[in-house]
Amino acid sequence: MGKGGEGGGDGGKSEENMAAWLVSVNTLKIQPFQLPPLGPHDVRVRMKAVGICGSDVHYLKTMRCAHFVVKEPMVIGHECAGVIEEVGSEVKSLVVGDRVALEPGISCWRCNYCKGGRYNLCPDMKFFATPPVHGSLANQVVHPADLCFKLPDNVSLEEGAMCEPLSVGIHACRRANVGPETNVLIMGAGPIGLVTMLAARAFGAPRIIIVDVDGYRLSVAKSLGADDFVKVSTNSQDVDEDVVQIQKAMGSDIDVSFDCAGFSKTMSTALNATRPGGKVCLVGMGHNEMTVPLTPAAAREVDIVGIFRYKDTWPLCIEFLRSGKIDVKPLITHRFKFSQEEVVEAFEVSARGGDAIKVMFNL
Repeated sequence: MGKGGEGGGDGGKSEENMAAWLVSVNTLKIQPFQLPPLGPHDVRVRMKAVGICGSDVHYLKTMRCAHFVVKEPMVIGHECAGVIEEVGSEVKSLVVGDRVALEPGISCWRCNYCKGGRYNLCPDMKFFATPPVHGSLANQVVHPADLCFKLPDNVSLEEGAMCEPLSVGIHACRRANVGPETNVLIMGAGPIGLVTMLAARAFGAPRIIIVDVDGYRLSVAKSLGADDFVKVSTNSQDVDEDVVQIQKAMGSDIDVSFDCAGFSKTMSTALNATRPGGKVCLVGMGHNEMTVPLTPAAAREVDIVGIFRYKDTWPLCIEFLRSGKIDVKPLITHRFKFSQEEVVEAFEVSARGGDAIKVMFNL
């Protein structure tokens, strides 16, 4: 992964491999993408389902996401699943024809973070569509076999692609120790807020309240199993009033709050609404800097934890999907084919938001 590039080759295959390249602000082009040689522990995967993430849209609109900056053309996409077409000489766990979900990050496995079990913090992580590493919105990709997870017969390839955003919610619930005695507040009913809600329920949370400014997304959250919701404004002066409404909707202490938006107001609301001794987990990255009431939260011993991507989540994601404990299918609201015209349209739909929750490519 990340070794391919533009050029006349096609990885030695009979057909030319094509990919969606981010070439400049608001410009995506389907162009040839040369695959790297297949290593002994690699597999070649034909992509079948690729979702659009908020970070993909950030890169398209600004050529950057947080401190990652696109400096040269890059293949986009990292939420993906496909079918094995070739396996390396040392691969024993997968065979041609297996349907797999791909974990998009390759860590070094040598640094202290990797050796300590926190490989998601690896400083040398090579992650699909995080510059300068190419992504997976392509006909085919080459990826390590140990990061390709076989899907059960009753889990679709689209659901397999949804393991990536679902992994964020699962990692957040693990970080916050969500369990059967944890009442959960979720700030933000976008795709990550919704998968965090589904994950919290699967972890046993008995009551979940979700908050957003958008009535449609709150109705979706309710249909997906939220116990109640609170519609709020974007006005920072309304935090105290919002907290009263949220606590009233919960009807008891809020043990864990997830800020899945990442703005000053959402974080302030989460900190103020959470009970003394509770936890607030910052999931969204809307703003790099915030003004929040840290001292009052500290005086109530509210713990603040952050997350970055995920680790060891794909097996649990797949089990939740296989067992029916989590159903991500309703989150997929729009589907597009892999053509120049539809790639552009799909990103426009995703960027507009509205009734678009998860936009999926079927390749």
